[in-house]
Amino acid sequence: MTDYQTLLDDETRAFIARTDSFYPPDTATKTIAEQRAVYDRMCQAFDVPHPPGLTVQDAPMGGVPCRIYESGKPGPATILYFHGGGFVVGGLESHDAICAELASLTGCRLVSADYRLAPEHKHPAQFDDALSAARAVAARWPGRLLLAGDSAGGNLAAAVAQAARRHGPQIAGVVLVYPGLGGPLDTPSMTAHAHAPMLSASDVAFYHDIRFGPDGYPKADPTAAPLQDTDFRGLPPTLIHVAEADPLASEGELYAQRLRAAGVPALSVTDKGLVHGHLRARHSVARARASFDAIAKGLTALAQGQIPWRGAL
Repeated sequence: MTDYQTLLDDETRAFIARTDSFYPPDTATKTIAEQRAVYDRMCQAFDVPHPPGLTVQDAPMGGVPCRIYESGKPGPATILYFHGGGFVVGGLESHDAICAELASLTGCRLVSADYRLAPEHKHPAQFDDALSAARAVAARWPGRLLLAGDSAGGNLAAAVAQAARRHGPQIAGVVLVYPGLGGPLDTPSMTAHAHAPMLSASDVAFYHDIRFGPDGYPKADPTAAPLQDTDFRGLPPTLIHVAEADPLASEGELYAQRLRAAGVPALSVTDKGLVHGHLRARHSVARARASFDAIAKGLTALAQGQIPWRGAL
């Protein structure tokens, strides 16, 4: 059994405790609407003011509600961001401060997509919205388009990149943060961190059940599980950040391996001593700050036509 007292530092444990304080013991029995409200309150508690110099507006893209963050001058690329939340919780507000800070650090326009959520909307509603938003963003702002997302949003970013090879738009790069990519249930991290704080193996199963309903996980459907694809050729350069203490960590590593085997520039970085959801800890945990800065630098490099770990494209 993993010793989290040793693996996690005091700052990370304090972040976990503060997060847990927002969840009453009976959270699992509450309605989905009540669970979403709890999640939003928790996320809001970690918010910080927007960096100066940003303009923010809400506007639909491809029929999908979106929030657009722009600095005073056009950046080298547009980033389309998909939020996490297990396809069940989260939205424009839960990831507002994260997206604002990424837009500021990268100098890029960033569009945050508010895709439909389960259980009201089962798969493939989330994927359909993500792809529709990507096409609309590419049409409105021609040029380099990057996809990024955390957790469930990482799943969507990878799935859209795979679909875009055949149907467009052209994607210049992908950044995934502790993504859930539909890997097998017996990966090393799923076993070692089945009872990890912030996200457990049972949590992963819970969100799968809500997203797919009684029919269960679809087979051979990379729009639901990017790891189920059989051809990884032609995908854009992909940077993946996984948290060490996360049952999903092996999925990001496995995805990077499959991309490299297909000739795609890909790198998986394991952020030591961190847990799922650590983007919210970037202002209270030094390790999370370092990871967040590295993610922003990776996005900046891809936006400028660089592969962060290799050099020029």
